[in-house]
Parts: sequence; structure tokens; C-alpha cells
Amino acid sequence: MQLNIVITSTRPGRVGPTVADWFAKAARAHLSGPDAAFDVVVTDLAEIDLPLFDEPHHPRLQKYEKEHTKRWSAAVAASDAFVFVLPEYNFTAPPSFVNAVDYLLMEWRYKPAGFVSYGGISGGLRSTQTAKLLLAGLSVMPIPEQVIIPNVFAQIHEGVFTANDAQNQSVQMMVDELARWAGALAPLRSTAGE
Repeated sequence: MQLNIVITSTRPGRVGPTVADWFAKAARAHLSGPDAAFDVVVTDLAEIDLPLFDEPHHPRLQKYEKEHTKRWSAAVAASDAFVFVLPEYNFTAPPSFVNAVDYLLMEWRYKPAGFVSYGGISGGLRSTQTAKLLLAGLSVMPIPEQVIIPNVFAQIHEGVFTANDAQNQSVQMMVDELARWAGALAPLRSTAGE
């Protein structure tokens, strides 16, 4: 199975790639060995470069005309579970996340999602709550386990994020739970296109 870590912030000066780099290394270390539940990939929405939704057909038809949509569709379709590295913008998820989710429909179905949220004092918790509502409407299973990073800039030194013990433990719990859900939902994913 494939675990896709999605960097959702696209703005200049973002810290999402720094946080995602730490999480990807921690997840790979936890999943090391021949019985690993997931292969880990990282997708950066800044590299996918989705404009405001611009496809002429409804996403449920999967009749994509734009290359950026085809790239994004392929990345999501190939994934069995997601971890969204999600900042909080004005007490909600960033518009880049909402736009990226809205681009697709069928590719999301029956896959679990976890969050590495970051921000100020709340650690991005309000962002996660709004993101869960959006994903649940697309038959994505948002799990309760997550990694929370309050005051994220205090943990970044010379471009490197350093996690505390609670955050490192949260990685392990969330990845294990994503594997359980991804395995349990696999039969639904295999019949979703029928």
C-alpha cells in the first residue's frame, strides 16, 4: 500500500516542506523492514500547481482535460492512505487544500486520512476540523489520531524541524492506525469503480 504525505501550503515562505520532511523520515523509520505496511511518497501541491478549479466537467466523470489535473488524479488514485501536512489559515484549512480536494471525487473514496497540523497556539486543530468535514463528504475516513505542532516556528532551527517526544510518538500511533484503516477499506476500494 502507498501512504501519500501531501504538503498543502503553497505560499512563499511556507514551512510545510520542512515539517513534511521530518514526518516522512519518521514514518519511513517506523515502517522500516520487510513487513512494512506502506511505501511512503510525498506530494507537494506547490509542484502540482493547481489553479483555481478549471476543469469543464464535473470531477465524478473523470474526464480531465488539464495536465495538472491528470497529475493530481494519478497521485491520489495511486494512494491507499493520506497524511495532510496542514497549516491553519484564518481558523480553517488553507484554500490550496480545499481547491485540491475539490478537483477530484472518485479517487478519494474509501481511503483513510491523518493530519500533521501546525500553526500558532492551537497547533492547527481548527484547520483539521474543517478539513475532516470536507474529506468525510468524499468517503474519506479521517482518523482521530494526528500530530499537532503548536508554535511551529519554535521547533525549526536552520531549516530543520525537530520534534518533541509526544510528536514522535504520535507519528507511530497515526501511521499504525492508517495502516489498519487502509487494510480494512481495501475491499471497498477494489470495488469502487464497479
